[in-house]
Amino acid sequence: MTAPPSALPIPARPILIRSLADALAAAQAAESAGVDLALMAPPAAGALWLLGVLERVRRSHPALDLTGLLDCGNRAGEAQGALAAGVPALLFTGHPEAAIRLSAIAKAHGATLLTACPPRLDLAAESRGGTHPERLEALCRAWLIRSEG
Repeated sequence: MTAPPSALPIPARPILIRSLADALAAAQAAESAGVDLALMAPPAAGALWLLGVLERVRRSHPALDLTGLLDCGNRAGEAQGALAAGVPALLFTGHPEAAIRLSAIAKAHGATLLTACPPRLDLAAESRGGTHPERLEALCRAWLIRSEG
């Protein structure tokens, strides 16, 4: 049996979003900081939701280097469907044999498969002081310019 794929780096420190407002605040922060952005969708958000958010963010910030990461948990079928839909990066924490198969599918689609969750900013957990856009943007900017997780 081949070893499961290792967690590959994605272009930027991911920010876990739960709304378009979260995504737009993160995009504004990344653009103002001059860094790439990876938006991470929570478990069960779905590939189409994430792709729709990415499209809206790209329209608002066309110069931003943007990617999306979908957390599929241990759901191999969801991961395979997300790859077919065009999601550029997935987090799959299921069975190692399934991860091996998904890794091959991801490679064929030019996508990245992660098998361990990277350090990420969870805006819902960090924005206890309110979800005002300027506060979200400040949290994102601070996260994106930090040098370590």
